Amino acid sequence: MALPAAVWALCVGSLVLPPCSAFFPNFWARILTLAWSSYTHQDITEEAILNVTREILMSRPNRWGRTLPEQEPQEPLTAGDLFGSYYGDQEAVSMKAFWQAVSEVVRANAHMDFRSEMQSNPVYHFDSERIQGARDLLRWRWIQTLDSIRARDYQGAREGLGYLLHSLQDFYSHSNWVEMGHTEVNSDLLNSADQLEPVAAEDVQTCRECWNFSCKNNILEDVNSKKLLTTGYFGTDPKKPPGKCSHGGILDQSRSLSARGGINKDSTSPLFSPHHYLHGDAARLATAATVALLRDLRDTAGVTDFLRLMNVGRNSALVFVIDTTGSMFEEITAARLRALSIIQERQGTLDEPTTYVLVPFHDPAVGPLQETEDPDVFMRFLEDLTALGGGDEPEMCLTALQMALIHSPPQSEIYVFTDASPKDRHLQSAVEGLTVEKRIKVTFLLTEDTSRAGWRRRRRREVLSPDRFSIYRSLSALSGGLTVFTTDRDIQQVSSIVQDSTLPAKVTLFHVQTGPSSVSPHSFHVDSSVKNVTVHIAGSLKAFVLHSPSGQEQSFLEKNGHLAQMETFEGLTRIRLLPPVSPGQWIIRAETQENITLNVIGQSSVDFLYHFAVAVNSTHPGLSRVEGSPVAGVPTFLVLTVTGLSASHKVSFSHVTLLSARGESLLGAQLSSSSSSPGEFVSQLPALPTVPFSVRLTGTDGQGNVLERASGEMVQATHVQLQVLSLPQLAPGTTSTVWFDIYNRGPARTFVLTAADDRGFLKHKGRERLSVAQDGTVRSWVDLDTPGGAQVGSAATLSLSVESEDKRDANFAVLHLSVVNTDPDLEPPSCSPLQVRGSCPALPSACANASWSASLLLSDRGRSGLGRVQLGRGRGRLVLRGASGAQEEHLQEGQGPLLLGNSSAWAAVQAAYTSSCCSTEAELLLWDRAGNLQRCSVSTPHLQVARAFLHAAAWPTVFALSCFGVLLH
Repeated sequence: MALPAAVWALCVGSLVLPPCSAFFPNFWARILTLAWSSYTHQDITEEAILNVTREILMSRPNRWGRTLPEQEPQEPLTAGDLFGSYYGDQEAVSMKAFWQAVSEVVRANAHMDFRSEMQSNPVYHFDSERIQGARDLLRWRWIQTLDSIRARDYQGAREGLGYLLHSLQDFYSHSNWVEMGHTEVNSDLLNSADQLEPVAAEDVQTCRECWNFSCKNNILEDVNSKKLLTTGYFGTDPKKPPGKCSHGGILDQSRSLSARGGINKDSTSPLFSPHHYLHGDAARLATAATVALLRDLRDTAGVTDFLRLMNVGRNSALVFVIDTTGSMFEEITAARLRALSIIQERQGTLDEPTTYVLVPFHDPAVGPLQETEDPDVFMRFLEDLTALGGGDEPEMCLTALQMALIHSPPQSEIYVFTDASPKDRHLQSAVEGLTVEKRIKVTFLLTEDTSRAGWRRRRRREVLSPDRFSIYRSLSALSGGLTVFTTDRDIQQVSSIVQDSTLPAKVTLFHVQTGPSSVSPHSFHVDSSVKNVTVHIAGSLKAFVLHSPSGQEQSFLEKNGHLAQMETFEGLTRIRLLPPVSPGQWIIRAETQENITLNVIGQSSVDFLYHFAVAVNSTHPGLSRVEGSPVAGVPTFLVLTVTGLSASHKVSFSHVTLLSARGESLLGAQLSSSSSSPGEFVSQLPALPTVPFSVRLTGTDGQGNVLERASGEMVQATHVQLQVLSLPQLAPGTTSTVWFDIYNRGPARTFVLTAADDRGFLKHKGRERLSVAQDGTVRSWVDLDTPGGAQVGSAATLSLSVESEDKRDANFAVLHLSVVNTDPDLEPPSCSPLQVRGSCPALPSACANASWSASLLLSDRGRSGLGRVQLGRGRGRLVLRGASGAQEEHLQEGQGPLLLGNSSAWAAVQAAYTSSCCSTEAELLLWDRAGNLQRCSVSTPHLQVARAFLHAAAWPTVFALSCFGVLLH
């Protein structure tokens, strides 16, 4: 990729820009700074998540009882290799949901450098010797993350985790921890009881002058020898006292103040990092600290919730939005039978859905929303649906759809069964924003059969507008779904589209909307990784011919031919290519008299995620993800992550194409590898099309076949931008304000602002008209009142949309706002040694004939009380006795946590650990009822030195107790 001219300006002329404050956020920074070998926050976070997930899969059997092999993985470790090895049949498993979760953590991590309220605050980045404040913030973020997991708000938990990891990683790059000679992570950072190493006082000089880009040994010897923690100042707020260290680098205004230079280890570039030569050490410790934190999260939240957090094993979702008015008996029956068919066919296989969501609606009631992971419970929800009342239009469809969008996993598909138009049209913008933000496809199955009802229904139908379903058409087209008009007679067969589209590892090969034409040829490519190819055509066909790569043909009239099985119903044609499907170019020639939508899907582990981004050079350089729709006329980057790559899939990718709704090529661009992680690519787009477009990725498989994947959803560049300035946390019983700016990059005009939330927290609902000058900005806000009884850890989804009165430009923002505890218990429980007994032989061969024991006192320093105890490591036996001695519990390694309950007998606990000398170490995990964790390690270290004294007959047992407290709530 050609280096943009902005890079050179950045390197030689950006000395007055605001300061930097982190490891570089993502891969683009390496290109901008020419620091190709630097580790970024993205690298560190992705590597740590992959490795901790691998550890779990090594001990957690899959549904066939197989665990991940323990041999060292190849470098670099990829999700494709990880899950392919775990499940055995890689092509049946999609890595898209997992990588979506990882990308949400990485995205929040990068936001710490890009959001205005975070990027220059030293407490967020361990800068300017604000070490205690930064440590407190770590504890606070950790509490938020665990509260969100407990409330099953995994999206909020991933966001909190990303923020937390950014600050934790910055400690090792911005402090003198590495320079002091430490080679292990600081285990006290998240421990509220133990003191950190002393922090240099404000009047203590910490650095000497450095006039070079590389500042070796500029930290004063007394500072490091006395183990005084310090971090570099940056910028002008707060002002650096004389003699203090700077962050340093050409983007730091404080670098020229005494003491000149800097100490950051953010990159391998001397221009940006004066201690660049220690970058590798800082990155290694930051990675180890990230891994340790994720392990603590796994142990506290539990393995199951950790895997849910990372979308491991999360296959397809089955999401129904169903109209329950009296005319919907056949549709409800069809949905129920289709769900039953899917459940029975896939139960116990990788194809089984892992999430089920149902939202019933009519007028005026919507819901209740039913969400479960149990297919039997979902079937009971469906069986309880009854078609009663109604018979008039319209209904509350968009309210129900909004509810389903909020509770459905990203990248899923929602099926709406109705025969009525929407009454709640004012929610269209909010629904569109949620659809685009979560990349969820919405398919409408509409039944309009005037022969089935009496004269009242027919008379009602005659006076209704023929365009009353236009919103449904618009939403399905925007999302890449379908709108199918069918009848009661065919709804059961038409619902087969649900069965096809909820397969795991589903990929879109081709998606196009066409107008009436005599004969319209369409082509799509099948590569060697694809199986189970199905074509859906929404609309009526006059004629149809299918051409295979070898030139064979099958006509519309051949229902069971040599190439495919074809089914035709009212409003839908379903074509299933017969296996094995020949790789190569397939052609469809369709003759129609109306608009149709043609969608081709298959199964493959190779797919892609994408987002738009803009280059940011004002703080740490990097690519900042565009929130909402991309802005026209602004240089934009398209960032793609290809999922499912592994050693068994020898694929390459060359370019992307932006396509119109009718499939015409609007813009093609070459891809460049990010050199960050396998499968990440970037393409610079000089100008986005002025009409809606979708994204198609093109490459080749290992056999030389064309490999194509399509997004399906439509993107519309806009001339209005909605930039959120603050993301407040919601505290029960308080009012919070969300500030945002509306940028008008077009002529002066009036915009309509709409705000909506799913919890009813908004103080003022409705629409607001705002006049914005040409190239002007208007600042606005909305207030949210959080009820006193709101559940801590839950979240509110706030949708903001802005649209010009002439309907030519619109944009949106979807905010996920967490409800937080304002007074959490921050004190972890404690472990105190009481007594050690026994002695162990020096020779390992004699270990079985000797034993050792240790006793400890377990108590809670906070106000929550002891909650759980687990023997995390150690082959001995742990006996717990309550304070009164009346209760006794026994624990062994591999046993789950023991709940101590609320009894006063467990206010303090005596723990006695006994083991043979063949097991010399043990680790006790102790939680209070708030969720704070203390790790207590015991060991007999004599065996480590016994090798030097093999002549000795025995060595006295030495008891070592260390409590590494990690604040978990």
